[in-house]
Amino acid sequence: MGGFKIDEAAAPGNRHVYGPFEIDKGHTTIMKSSSTFQPTEGKHIRSSELCATCHTLLTQALDEKGAVIGELPEQVPYQEWLHSDYKETRSCQSCHMPQVDEEIPITSVFGEPRSGVSRHTFVGGNFFMQRLLNRFRNDLAVVAQPQELDAAASRTIAHLQSEAARVSVRSLDVRDGRLDADVSVENLGGHKLPTAYPSRRVWLHVTVRDRTGRTIFESGALNANGAIQGNDNDEDASRFEPHYTEITRPDQVQIFESVMVGQDGAPTTGLLTAVRYAKDNRLLPHGFDKRTADQNVKVHGGADADANFVGGGDRIRYAIAVGEAPGPFQVDVELWYQPIAYRWAMNLKKYDAMEPRRFVGFYEQTASASGVILAHASASR
Repeated sequence: MGGFKIDEAAAPGNRHVYGPFEIDKGHTTIMKSSSTFQPTEGKHIRSSELCATCHTLLTQALDEKGAVIGELPEQVPYQEWLHSDYKETRSCQSCHMPQVDEEIPITSVFGEPRSGVSRHTFVGGNFFMQRLLNRFRNDLAVVAQPQELDAAASRTIAHLQSEAARVSVRSLDVRDGRLDADVSVENLGGHKLPTAYPSRRVWLHVTVRDRTGRTIFESGALNANGAIQGNDNDEDASRFEPHYTEITRPDQVQIFESVMVGQDGAPTTGLLTAVRYAKDNRLLPHGFDKRTADQNVKVHGGADADANFVGGGDRIRYAIAVGEAPGPFQVDVELWYQPIAYRWAMNLKKYDAMEPRRFVGFYEQTASASGVILAHASASR
């Protein structure tokens, strides 16, 4: 989709390999002789457009005869970034390839110390697959060492928990047997949260406890099988959880996600059958204007009309009946993230093939660790 071109015509020794620094003649000769590539300074290496060439995916839906019936923006984090304030302040590389603080050499042979060197960690958001690959390494013939995959998963989680989001309880009031809490969620990233592959979801887990520590309300608990308690889509593949402005019952869960539907309007996890989004309330980056967003990044569903769902985050009211329970009350809010949602794995069960059967088995064995807490907040009254 990115339209980049690979040079296949130039003879070995004349093909270019790009980096962000100017290379002197001596180093050019050494690298060319050892790699057969011509090292060349390329300013585009530091630009977000470079990332967009691979991370922009517009998927075409096909009918039973293979004819194209629609097109869906499967992954468009660059376009989300382009519609945010971050396009003026931070590139994709500044977050996903963080710079080394000190000057370091960029080559092992006659390398001179340089500033602004970026780490090639390419930190993303799918810690779950990194751990799954590690656990089932023999079945999958994984070559990477266990400690390498474990370190990659730890880096991913650390990045998510420090850079992704904040939550807060903006107000808390108790009167006439009802507790009202306004919960705020802020997206700290330069694209939607979550972004890219649509199996990802973020949601709020909210609990209210009375003076004795008894839980009198809970919304959004993660079950050991990877499903979210109260989520319509996890319970029934033909339904999905709506976007909420106010939550009053435990079976209502604020889930920030994209839900695809096919031509029949039913929810689907099949990329080749999805023609549009019935819901996309993924948290918007700062500066994102819902009114001017183009078709590929627009908000879908109830969040579009929610005045509290804006660039930078969302605010939700929890109105909970506490009855005669003794106060003060403790409200705990956790923002959870799951790279592969329960329904995305379970929908593979219908396929009678070795690969989906094996993946579902892997998922079911690791589902209890399929999510992590990104941020949390507490308040009492």
